Amino acid sequence: MVPAPMLDVHPPVGAPNGEASSSQQKSQKQMTKAERRELQERQRAAKAAKAAANGAPSKPAAKPKESAPSGSAAKPKPNRVSDAQARPAAPAAARAAEKAKAGQAAATTDAMARTQARGLLIFSHFGLPKPVSAAKGDIHPAIVRLALQFSTFKITGANARCIATLTAFKTIIQDYVTPPNHTLSRHLMTYLSPQISHLVAARPMSVTMGNAIRQLKLEISGTDPDLPEQDAKDALCRKIDTYMRERILIADQVIQETASSKIKDGDVILTYARSSVVEKVLLDAHASGRDFSVIVVDSRPMLEGKRLAAVLSEAGIQCTYLLLPALGSVISEVSTVLVGAHSIHTNGAVYSRAGTALVAMMAKRHSVPVVVCCETYKFSETIQLDSFSKNELAPVGDLFSSFPNTKPRESLTLENQPNLEILNPLYDLTPPTCITAVVTEVGVIPPNSISSIPVALGRLL
Repeated sequence: MVPAPMLDVHPPVGAPNGEASSSQQKSQKQMTKAERRELQERQRAAKAAKAAANGAPSKPAAKPKESAPSGSAAKPKPNRVSDAQARPAAPAAARAAEKAKAGQAAATTDAMARTQARGLLIFSHFGLPKPVSAAKGDIHPAIVRLALQFSTFKITGANARCIATLTAFKTIIQDYVTPPNHTLSRHLMTYLSPQISHLVAARPMSVTMGNAIRQLKLEISGTDPDLPEQDAKDALCRKIDTYMRERILIADQVIQETASSKIKDGDVILTYARSSVVEKVLLDAHASGRDFSVIVVDSRPMLEGKRLAAVLSEAGIQCTYLLLPALGSVISEVSTVLVGAHSIHTNGAVYSRAGTALVAMMAKRHSVPVVVCCETYKFSETIQLDSFSKNELAPVGDLFSSFPNTKPRESLTLENQPNLEILNPLYDLTPPTCITAVVTEVGVIPPNSISSIPVALGRLL
């Protein structure tokens, strides 16, 4: 008699659950395996969220299961119904989470777009100063150190960078060991390629470095394969020393003798920024007993003229230091403008520190001769018409002094800000029409005859 009432009570409650389970199983059969897995993950996430919100009510519901089995059969059913009610809410919660992630990604994209829109995209092709990344491949420690010095502008100037590069290559060649079944003339070229790429990644290669590396590769390819390895490496190092001595050091000596002879007593020489060869010319002229004065024009962000003014004044030369905007006030008193060059091109244009073109144009306007001191290994067979197609950017940080100087130096550094973009091009191009003569180790050449330099050197650059 007891089972009958039990049968009368259970079907009304169990039938809906059975129908729900059968419909749920039917819907799951229609799903793919990936969809069922996604549904299970959403259900678990919904249960965990509900347990955290309700204080985990599932544990108290387990205790009546041991004390009253008949009552426990009725209590899990409301839990199942609540779970079934929570299942449709799980996709909504997942959608909300996905929308939140999409919103964050959109915000990040918008911020990047605003940054790019704020930046001067027209100058985005300039070589940007950047920190050196981790070395990829077998990079020699000398190259890693040199790349760090290049990227932080610890070594600047075409001559200084070329000498530092060749000196590092000498160390690499001496430490190099030819693998078995390889020849030095072929494998050393392959070994040097990642070293050069690492230097270029730190800072764009200068014309002087390119010419020197091209000559070094030519010497390596011409190495006698029957020569012992150490003798071949010693011979390459001697050729590097010869290149630095003849094309840079001796060339500077010839240039300083030629250019210093053009300086007379009472002349006022104007120079811009700092060139190592111009510095040697002025010191040589002073050592020869000539009495003249120098006007050093400088500009931000490098302010290289400070070092030149300090060296010349310490040597006993009367110097005047001023910034580029004040050039018009003194140009009428100048006898000769003497500047250096980063490179010189076939059409006679001079690629030099930014501001040189302004100085040369101002000097031409006032009929002041402009003399460029440049070694022939800085010659490039390319033709460059402006400083926009190829250039570099100086470091962003710039120090502006305040008067009176009541603020700490850290607060005076100007850097990029949300509404401020700093543009510091390193070089500009001086047209040949503004240049009077170019002093090289092969003689004084007019700018319209620069293309004859390879012929004078026997095509050796």
